[in-house]
Amino acid sequence: MKFIDNLEKDEFEKFVVNHKTKSHFLQSHSWGDFCKVNKHTTPYYVGLKDDKNKIVAAALLLQRNLPLKYSYFYCPRGFVCDYSNHDVIKELTDGIKKFAKSKKAIYLKIDPDVKLETLDLDGNKIDGVDNFELVNYLKSIGYKHLGFNKAFEHNQPRYTFRLDLTQGIDSIKNNFHSTTKKVINKGNQYELEVYKNDEKYVDDFYKTMQETAERENISIYSKEYYLNFYKDLHKDNHSDIYIVYLNKNKTLGILNENLNELKSNQSNLTSDNKKKELQNQIDKLDKLISEINEVKEDKMVLSSIITAKYGNKVWTIHGGNSSSLRSLNSNYLIYYEIIKDAVSEGYETIDFFGTSFNPSQDDPEYGIWLFKKRLGGEYTEFIGEFDYVFKKMTYSLFNLLIPIRRKLAKRKNIKKNKQK
Repeated sequence: MKFIDNLEKDEFEKFVVNHKTKSHFLQSHSWGDFCKVNKHTTPYYVGLKDDKNKIVAAALLLQRNLPLKYSYFYCPRGFVCDYSNHDVIKELTDGIKKFAKSKKAIYLKIDPDVKLETLDLDGNKIDGVDNFELVNYLKSIGYKHLGFNKAFEHNQPRYTFRLDLTQGIDSIKNNFHSTTKKVINKGNQYELEVYKNDEKYVDDFYKTMQETAERENISIYSKEYYLNFYKDLHKDNHSDIYIVYLNKNKTLGILNENLNELKSNQSNLTSDNKKKELQNQIDKLDKLISEINEVKEDKMVLSSIITAKYGNKVWTIHGGNSSSLRSLNSNYLIYYEIIKDAVSEGYETIDFFGTSFNPSQDDPEYGIWLFKKRLGGEYTEFIGEFDYVFKKMTYSLFNLLIPIRRKLAKRKNIKKNKQK
């Protein structure tokens, strides 16, 4: 096999997008182009060819510069290859090692899209996949495994929920958790308005991102980053934007109608328990109507998501929710719309892009973990992050300094978002 350090765009893209098991938008040519402009990295499209000049493995490498003219290489969710073929992994690694050294890289980082083992929805191991042998093999050829982290310590989440779309929408809906199914079965009872695919929605998308960041004390990208993400990937049909609005007058009309109907039923009840139950419903509607009356806009953004689409998968990659009117369940509506679209467009899997491992109820991540769990997908655990080190002393030095730099940058980002 021969290592190629500059695969042509068409042949690289054809191989990656059509790879049945390891196709990933983070390995696409589009992602490399996007990162060049928006993440200030240099993309390289490398691979292995057999003696028939056929690609057997490919990898998008992102080179990020470090101080003192050093750099490192990152292969997000790569390599794209058959991971059961150790010869391919070894030869590709050797080729990248030689290539990266010529670029003064001190290490290569990978976090393959490879499942470690099969889990149930509560994170317990069950019969199925077991890829600990692959972890040990990568370590045996020089990779440093960065551990089985439980949260979001590394570049990509090590846990996610993935939903099989090939079962069809009826089966998907039937496998929702009872809470999710109950919300979905009610339909769009408040007549919330769902829109899709116009860059004008990015302004309101960013509002939900800012509210989410402030509420959960997390850092986010700039509005320009999200706009470019959507525009750059959407032009190749690799991204969609979804947004849900409250139409104030329309929803108030529905709620007041429901309230009047409940009140008209009060006089017909004789049971004290039923009267109490009905009064609770009236009180809840009164409270919701009061909250909506306080909304100043005729239309208010409630939820938004930007997806990535590539090969046979869809990812719900960026999304936020308003901190107000959570009881309208706009997050359920938007996810269900994305799932239905993905099924109708012929995608096979939807990845809800990240969660932590079985968090406790007081964990800030518990709410999003529970929500994604209730969508009925498979709780998926990846094999983790690996570094192949070329310059050990320099690597050790940068590993001491980089976390400090990232922490300061995150703190600055959070502060900046709160000031906007």
